[in-house]
Amino acid sequence: MRLFRRHRDRRTEALPRPIEEVDLDSLLALVADSLGYACAFDPGGGALTLTGPRRVVVRLAGLRAEALRRSREDWPVLVSEHLAHVLATADEPLDACDLDQVRPMLRTRIQLDDDLDPARVVGRHLTADLVEVLTIGYGPAGRPVRPEEVGCWPITAAQALDVALENARQDERLSVTEGDLGGVAVRRLTGPTAGAAAHLRRLGDYLPVPSDGVLVALPDPATLIVHPVEGIGVVRAIERLRLFAQREFDLRAEALSPQVYWWHGGRLSLIRADLVSQDGQTRLVVAPPPDFARVLAAMAARPESRPDGESGDG
Repeated sequence: MRLFRRHRDRRTEALPRPIEEVDLDSLLALVADSLGYACAFDPGGGALTLTGPRRVVVRLAGLRAEALRRSREDWPVLVSEHLAHVLATADEPLDACDLDQVRPMLRTRIQLDDDLDPARVVGRHLTADLVEVLTIGYGPAGRPVRPEEVGCWPITAAQALDVALENARQDERLSVTEGDLGGVAVRRLTGPTAGAAAHLRRLGDYLPVPSDGVLVALPDPATLIVHPVEGIGVVRAIERLRLFAQREFDLRAEALSPQVYWWHGGRLSLIRADLVSQDGQTRLVVAPPPDFARVLAAMAARPESRPDGESGDG
């Protein structure tokens, strides 16, 4: 029996590695060489040591997982960018592949979808045009986390984003001030970092949130401008918020979005409002999402929304 076990163990050790791992390792060696580094793989293939201008250990679990999600045509770019990123961040005080080290530093930053390459960031859409991006560090100094780094962690990307949001809620407190936009009352919520939008989910901690939600403008990643959805006057508020957001977007390099959104039931929805020039005049054309259109219709039908003296009876 013992002889059989030894024979079986030798056969197990002799099993060839998956061709995907062999090909990826060959590609890693080629890219390392092009960067001026010699490389040595750990026996288990879990890490790669680069030696050359400096000595750097590269963890490979996340890279291997990400490679399996991509087509082989993407591998050269993936490997090149990963090694370049590891070398560029080698002097960071924390190992981004070690969740225990970076967990307290995880945050989120809201960015426009058009500004992002989904292959290079970890995030999820708040709306069709806004993405919550996972970052390490605070404010402008925080950098996006790459998918290969999250792939090293014992939690999913979605769980990592939830950790980042909870960090922001616990560590940051927004300041709230009242304002006026052309006769429309608003509240400005401002945070110390670029993650103020994380507090949307706890908006009730800062102000009363009506059952129909609030209008939200996001002029920059650290600021929320909100107006309660409580009456038909919300139509004017959409116009004022949209013009304000557009002005901020045009004037400020760090501006986030020129649009107006509806926060309701734990979800953010875009209220499409386009500025249209016609016959020398600029007017706002609003195309609300269906759920918000129903809220507007219900408001318009309320007795308090009718002209004085007009009855709602047939």
